Amino acid sequence: MTMLEQVEALPDLGATFAGFIFYPKSPRYVFRHLTSAQIKKVNTINKVGVFVNASVEEVLLMVDECRLHMVQLHGDESPKYCERIADYVSVVKAFRISDNDSIEWMIKPYMDVCDMFMFDTMGSGYGGTGKKFDWNMLKGHTIGKPFFLSGGIQPDDADALKAFARELVAKALFAIDINSKFETSPGVKDMKLVERFIKEIK
Repeated sequence: MTMLEQVEALPDLGATFAGFIFYPKSPRYVFRHLTSAQIKKVNTINKVGVFVNASVEEVLLMVDECRLHMVQLHGDESPKYCERIADYVSVVKAFRISDNDSIEWMIKPYMDVCDMFMFDTMGSGYGGTGKKFDWNMLKGHTIGKPFFLSGGIQPDDADALKAFARELVAKALFAIDINSKFETSPGVKDMKLVERFIKEIK
């Protein structure tokens, strides 16, 4: 999110979280649009700060300055790094999955040091690719932690997501992350699409 009026409208639409990107190379980098004081004042929704290979000190400073409720780590952060952050705030570790990856092998070192996981599509660079994530790759796995489903989710995916939610692995499905397919430009959401999607999901 990059617009305060959109952030403030989210709770009425039924959204639970608002994401703010703290990665300077992202087109959605929040400090191009909002100050830490503006973000700090938002108190109607859970604020998630998204970081990529930032220092521990920088993450914790932003948690304090912006009053973040949760951080999402989308880089190459080690389990030790995640543990240091998780001592202070809830941590979601994002994993970019490719066809040949062993999901259990990837998440095992992070089981005891993160609160939740996120699964997204493998792509070049960091952050979301906008490419569709094949949720079927998760079938038959035991995640063992609440997880966010991400990766190119589109406004017309509600039925497919509801079907996935009936899979055994989806017992741990905690939230659905929507981003680029719901935007008119980077960081600017089409709020009608967001509203319709949330209604269909619920």
